[in-house]
Formats: sequence, structure tokens, C-alpha cells
Amino acid sequence: MTMSLKLTLLLALPALLASATAAHGQIYKCTTPSGSKELTNFKVGPHCELMDVPGGIPAPPRRVGPARGAQPAAAAEATPGAFPRVDSAEQKARDADRRAILEEELKAEMQKLSELRREFNGGEPERRGDERNYAKYQERVAGLRDSIGRSEKNVDALKREIANIR
Repeated sequence: MTMSLKLTLLLALPALLASATAAHGQIYKCTTPSGSKELTNFKVGPHCELMDVPGGIPAPPRRVGPARGAQPAAAAEATPGAFPRVDSAEQKARDADRRAILEEELKAEMQKLSELRREFNGGEPERRGDERNYAKYQERVAGLRDSIGRSEKNVDALKREIANIR
């Protein structure tokens, strides 16, 4: 490092530490196994010491979750007690509405797919008057092929969605 860079870092370090302390609470100076020093906002090992930085604020308490494998009592219940419940008749009506909407979308998508396939004409669509350049024709054919692929995926997805309705 050059002398001016070292001086700049040395002068900027107190401001950096003060802003880091204000933002994160505590600053630790840790020594890595290779011997280098690191500054961090959490203790990463036994070779870390808390730095005393003026103007710092206390770190917020760390949240500790439940131990792995342990299930809290609230997890056993599928929904919280205050969660609104829907009776089975209402849910069946909602499912029927959803099915009707999805079937309508499926019908429209299948109609779109059949029109695209008809226009694609087995890979040799009819050339248009504005396609004197063969590259434009090939571009349109590639676009049709892509549109057919997307439409087929949409049809499959809609069929899966309809099959998942209870």
C-alpha cells in the first residue's frame, strides 16, 4: 500500500467504525487462522474480541428459533384460531367457480393452439406478400413455432390446475 492510501484508511477508520456501530450495534476484531485481522458485526469464533467504540448503540437481541426437530404447539394447529374459516359449501362453490374459469381459459387456449397449428401448416406456412425476403419468412416461422410451444405448455398447465381442484 502507498503511504497516502494508508493515511486515508487510518483517518477513515474511526468514521467507518462509528457508522458501522450505529447501524449494527457491536464491532468485533477477529484474528483469522492465517493471522490477519477482520472487523465484523458478529462474533465468529474464539479469537474475536469486542471493540470499545465511542458513540455505539447496543446490538439488538438475537432471535433464537426453536431447536431442530422440536415442533412448537402452534405448528401442530394448521391455522391460527383467529384465522377466518370457510364452511365446506362455500369452499365447494369457490372451487366450482375456479374450475369454470380455468375450463374457460383452457377452451380459449386450445382454440388459439389450433389456429396457430393451422397457420403453421406442418412447418411450411404460406408466404405473405410482405415476406419477399426469405429471412423474414423464417423469422415468422420460428415465431409461430415458439408460440405453439408456449400455447402447448399453457394447455398442459391449465389441465394440471383443473386436475388439482378438489
